[in-house]
Amino acid sequence: MTAPRELEGLQVWVVEDDPELLALLLDDLAWRGASVRGLGSAEALYRALLSDRCDIVVLDVGLPGEDGYAVASHLRASASIGIVMLTGRGDARDMALGLTQGADLYLVKPPDMDVLAAGLLSLRRRLPAASIAATPAPPTVAARWQLADDGWTLHAPTAATLPLTAMERGLLQQLVEASGAAVTREQLIASVTDTPWDFDPHRLDVLVHRLRARVRAATGVELPLRALRGQGYLLTG
Repeated sequence: MTAPRELEGLQVWVVEDDPELLALLLDDLAWRGASVRGLGSAEALYRALLSDRCDIVVLDVGLPGEDGYAVASHLRASASIGIVMLTGRGDARDMALGLTQGADLYLVKPPDMDVLAAGLLSLRRRLPAASIAATPAPPTVAARWQLADDGWTLHAPTAATLPLTAMERGLLQQLVEASGAAVTREQLIASVTDTPWDFDPHRLDVLVHRLRARVRAATGVELPLRALRGQGYLLTG
């Protein structure tokens, strides 16, 4: 049978810890034309978002570690990403919780693939055109970024500005003071919370991802904030 290719050009990441179901979903979505990536946990998703972007995340509720509800909440606060939640529980209260946490669509596993594809198409039409991952991101401007107003405002090289939250302010102040040197994850966590021992390290990655998205939307350029494997983060430019 000829593939319909109705999802051509759509970047879809599937976060599912059941290898068999993950393979089934990836195969069918790729057959329909989507560019796909499979991830087994929330942590793997956060790592991938540090260096890449997608249009829609298909998210299992029962993930190891951080569950799908928490992930959906983080994603909804960070960027214009479509969120489809999959669960083995079809209870109305579970569905309401998923939608409240930020899901655009909530399906019971195993999903009907035609229904899933139709939902992805509907989400694609509702996503802002600028958020589609196939669209190249604006180039990084190699110029000076500055903090002003006692660290509460970020000034981009384009002269655009962004008011910062308390956590974003603490993060950027630590990175700016490092003058281009790497800052460890532990140092950054200590800069954004008074209780670092009670802070989920994954939230740091979410904070960075959300900050990048906010900077991109407000200034039109990419914040030169790089993740260094096994070290932490580095602010250049």
